[in-house]
Amino acid sequence: MFYALIGEDAPGALETRLAVRPQHVARLEALRDEGRLLLAGPMPAIDSPDPGPAGFAGSLIVAEFDSLASAEAWLREDPYVQQGVFARTTVRPFRKTLP
Repeated sequence: MFYALIGEDAPGALETRLAVRPQHVARLEALRDEGRLLLAGPMPAIDSPDPGPAGFAGSLIVAEFDSLASAEAWLREDPYVQQGVFARTTVRPFRKTLP
């Protein structure tokens, strides 16, 4: 089943986000290579594809996991969680309808 993993950035987390981004992206690429990643990306803090120093409000990942518990466990191990980029995380079941 697919799950939506949502992380909300902590205030002032941009520098840490940028520093650990390569490790975060490597984990997403592993999901992609396993055929489990539907989509992933950051949510800019302002209405711009490149928010500059305004940074990001958080990130959204939609990926396939065996269970809600396994999706939550995967997110707990993410560098953005481990290094405090995300102040809050949410994992919800997701049913893809379109396209």
